[in-house]
Amino acid sequence: MKKQILIIDDDEDLSFIISDMLESYGYAVTSVPDSGAAFQLLSENIYHLILLDINLPDITGFELCRELRRVSTVPVIFASARTNETDRIMGFDIGGDDYLPKPYSMKELLARVNALIRRTYGFEGQEKKVLFGDVSVNITARSVTKGGEEVLLSLREFDLLAYLCEHKNTALAKDKLLSEVWGAFSMVEASTLTVHIRWLREKLEDNPAKPKYIKTVWGVGYILEVGA
Repeated sequence: MKKQILIIDDDEDLSFIISDMLESYGYAVTSVPDSGAAFQLLSENIYHLILLDINLPDITGFELCRELRRVSTVPVIFASARTNETDRIMGFDIGGDDYLPKPYSMKELLARVNALIRRTYGFEGQEKKVLFGDVSVNITARSVTKGGEEVLLSLREFDLLAYLCEHKNTALAKDKLLSEVWGAFSMVEASTLTVHIRWLREKLEDNPAKPKYIKTVWGVGYILEVGA
């Protein structure tokens, strides 16, 4: 599955050049010129990396990143003509993962994007599987089997299961699951998450009423408990 990259920059010509380059290396790229459009997309979609300019027409990239960090850990690369030390330090302090001064070469941008994607998500080509009970989840192939039989999941059900698998044996807050699976600024109600958890249990647990793997952590959220 292609990694999704969001470019937030009001220089449309530069965004087009960057998009074309990144797409030629296998990424799926969307670009927007301001924070308003960015917030809308981030409420409806999941992105794996954000390339963020600081000088936006409505609010600064710093302000956007600060709001984003309230709800999401998606990697952020600041790309800006503002190259003084104070701006670079602020970029990292508010949650940026990298800071690339303009002008920069496309080769350097690609190298930094690739490096950050690898650090965050691992190397492409490695098949990621998680096993629990008689359930096998192939995150790479987006397929699930139980007792050797294929289990059909909706796109959102699989996204939720994959996120639980990638953070197995870790208690995950409901707000965290909603932002990472439905979108950073999604207005989806917590009840939607509850329903999707119930559907996963009905399809994967032997006794959905007493789940052995997809468990509720009272006062927090949910956890996928997988043995060593």
